[in-house]
Amino acid sequence: MIDKSKMWETAASAVRLLVLDVDGVLTDGRIVLDDRGVETKYFHVRDGQGLKLLQDSGIQVVLITGRRSEVVGHRARELGIDEVHQGVGDKVALLLQIIRRKGIEKEEVCVVGDDLPDLPMFQVAGMSVAVSDAAPELREHATMVTKNRGGRGAVREVCELILKAQGKWTSSLSAYLPGDEM
Repeated sequence: MIDKSKMWETAASAVRLLVLDVDGVLTDGRIVLDDRGVETKYFHVRDGQGLKLLQDSGIQVVLITGRRSEVVGHRARELGIDEVHQGVGDKVALLLQIIRRKGIEKEEVCVVGDDLPDLPMFQVAGMSVAVSDAAPELREHATMVTKNRGGRGAVREVCELILKAQGKWTSSLSAYLPGDEM
């Protein structure tokens, strides 16, 4: 029997780039429009903290989403995510361009998704993660499936897994723990 946790750990230890879909991954998938068409999305604060810890450890984060939303741009700016691609029809073609431009290997990419448009990216990434409430086809092809749902801590779970696999988790916590002088 293959120990999948070791497969995840091996894949996570190589990650230099985290690629996230937005709706259903960073959010719970709901799109709320008011009577003027103003959009609202719900983001989990711990997902954001996980992304900051990941970036502080030197891992790059890119957002690739099929929809366009001012809210996504605003949240990305809050989190210090500089590379945001919205309204993308062919996510895998864009991902391959990003990989070439950044000069990294496919094995160094982790993709997190929730639905069928994310599946082609899973085929080229070294690590593919489906959130727990993802489409069954995505879960079937994923390197790992999170315990948490999209927009409910799944991204934080992935961030922690990567940081722990790379031996960076303890140093990531150091800013939040009291020093020896106490």
